[in-house]
Amino acid sequence: MEKKFKQLSNKGDLAILKIALFGPESTGKTTLAKELAEHFQTAFVPEFARDYLQEKWDTSGQICDVNDMLPIAYGQLNLENQSLVSANEFLFCDTNLMVTKVFSEVYYNFCDPLLDKAARKHEYDLFFLTDIDVPWEKDDLRDKPDGRETVFSIFKQSLIDNNKPFITISGTKKERLEKAIQIVDDLARAKKMGLSSHDFVQIFEHGISIDNIISQLDLFKNGISKAILVEPAMVSSGILKLSEKDFQAKADFFDANKANFKLEKFVPASGAASRMFKFLNEFLNEFDIEKETINAYINRKKASELSIFIVGMNKFPFFETVYLKLKSKFPNFDSLERDYKNYYFIKYLLSPDYFDFANKPKGVLLFHRYTAHNATAIEEHFYECANYSSSNGKASLHFTVSESHKMLFEDIEKNTKKKVEKESGIAIETHYSFQNKSTDTIAVTPNNKPFRDENGKLLFRPGGHGALIENLNSLGADIVFIKNIDNVAQNRIKSIAMYKKALAGILMELQQQVFRYLNEMDHFQEDDLNEIVAFTTTKLNIELEENFHKYKLEYKIDYLKTILDRPIRVCGMVKNEGEAGGGPFWVRDNRGNHSLQIVETSQVDLVNENQVKILSSSTHFNPVDLVCGIRNYKNEKFDLTQFIDHNSGFIVEKNSYGKIVKSYELPGLWNGAMAKWITVFVEVPLITFNPVKTVNDLLKTAHQPQ
Repeated sequence: MEKKFKQLSNKGDLAILKIALFGPESTGKTTLAKELAEHFQTAFVPEFARDYLQEKWDTSGQICDVNDMLPIAYGQLNLENQSLVSANEFLFCDTNLMVTKVFSEVYYNFCDPLLDKAARKHEYDLFFLTDIDVPWEKDDLRDKPDGRETVFSIFKQSLIDNNKPFITISGTKKERLEKAIQIVDDLARAKKMGLSSHDFVQIFEHGISIDNIISQLDLFKNGISKAILVEPAMVSSGILKLSEKDFQAKADFFDANKANFKLEKFVPASGAASRMFKFLNEFLNEFDIEKETINAYINRKKASELSIFIVGMNKFPFFETVYLKLKSKFPNFDSLERDYKNYYFIKYLLSPDYFDFANKPKGVLLFHRYTAHNATAIEEHFYECANYSSSNGKASLHFTVSESHKMLFEDIEKNTKKKVEKESGIAIETHYSFQNKSTDTIAVTPNNKPFRDENGKLLFRPGGHGALIENLNSLGADIVFIKNIDNVAQNRIKSIAMYKKALAGILMELQQQVFRYLNEMDHFQEDDLNEIVAFTTTKLNIELEENFHKYKLEYKIDYLKTILDRPIRVCGMVKNEGEAGGGPFWVRDNRGNHSLQIVETSQVDLVNENQVKILSSSTHFNPVDLVCGIRNYKNEKFDLTQFIDHNSGFIVEKNSYGKIVKSYELPGLWNGAMAKWITVFVEVPLITFNPVKTVNDLLKTAHQPQ
């Protein structure tokens, strides 16, 4: 028998993908296997045990016992190998040796070593584990409706323990078939790419489509086209400049009309604060207090940031908290030498055993010191939300966070939100969302081959803030204010709120005009279009196709509808003061069309002298100060994923497991992810831009008490 098993198990056709149905009794295995075989017009391997047991019952009146397990397994393998002859690309098996092995263990608490060995060794390209979310159906040979959950768990665990590639298939009969067909098609494509079955299952469980994997691997191989800069956007050439009186008028317009809109503030807040404390981590890693003084280290490393930190240490809002902890740990702390005090302060600030600031999200760190308390960035966003993103006595604040940090945000919310609501008279509803795992991207080696970790698994990395377009797309608001978690100020909140409301007022006015045109355009005549064309080119800064005026009226109307029926974003721009990051530019696409875009340095061809010259002549900077209209003129939500420029992502190098890997970051949230929106740039004062990129930024005037 062992020789027969070995002979049968070795038979097969590498060109045929073998799919095994797997699961307890009455879970739809047979039906699904038959339907898949019919759909793909290929061979179906029936369940040998059914005919075998029926024949035994008819001749002896006995049901099976443990001695029948080996003959059943042998007969099943024989059927499978016979069916390979008539199969095309796929072979679908109603059951398999692993099923027989599990039943032997469940029913008889024993499995013949020969069957056990053969079941573990015999391979399929994929197992479909059929779920128990279907009604139990009795048959003449099997009747065990109780304990389905337990048996299902045993089946699932057997696949896990034996490292078999499997996907659980659930749902109605129709849903199962549709899902399985798509999975089989994708598996075939993955195999042709050189990926293994385990790779495919890992990709599937991550929620990433094979199309995306193929696209990302192509991008690594072929590179990403650089943005083609035409000229920087400037005041009177793409950037709107308003007087203080005009700003106030736009803010008043917003206040007068906001009751008709559902508003929401959207704050990307999932990143850790590691960059804030990078220079302090370097200090702890490189400094030996037994061998040199801190001043010697500062001079040796030219560590000016460390010097600024130490001089201003007592002005940080977290100083008192860390100091008291040090006093409790070291009763003689005040009598220690200055170097030891400073060293231990920094060490406790970053130590995972104490404050662990570098590994926490920025939002939960203390940013500002007030008379009665210290405030986090989260609390400041609650105040901002109440001041400018509220209507009808209500406000909605949405944070994108990492799943592991959500509880930290919720704890701060519990301790601060009620106070803000009481002071402002605004009821604030808070929402949280996570970056979807399906937006992660595959990492590759420097030679563009899929990177594998020490266990041989594919490595996926977060797709960057561009992935948050999915989170933004899920909002039910009419108008969304977007602002980074670290861009808050301790002072001037009323002034900052006025400028934010003014941007929203500009959006409302533009939106009203766009919606009116879209509602009335079908009734326009040739002469009527002149008004729309003037508005589109002068107010929205949209360049029309070169031959637009030669087209027939019907085409002109269709074309104008296409370019106007889009989400709208009004972006605050500050004067460029050398901050690292994106700026506003006129960009030319591959069809020769010009549009206003926020462009990061990494998107520019830095080898091209002309492009570098345009980049360096930028007059304004993007502080991520956006107000977005995400509903159309029919009051329907836009599908924001339809307005992404998928060719504007980034390829970056990272270190993983001590090796260099290349990673793809999705088109940025305010870059390529919004590339096909209607975009209006407005110059706003520098007082609206107060980011905290390093911890020393908290020493600036905007973050210090007045």
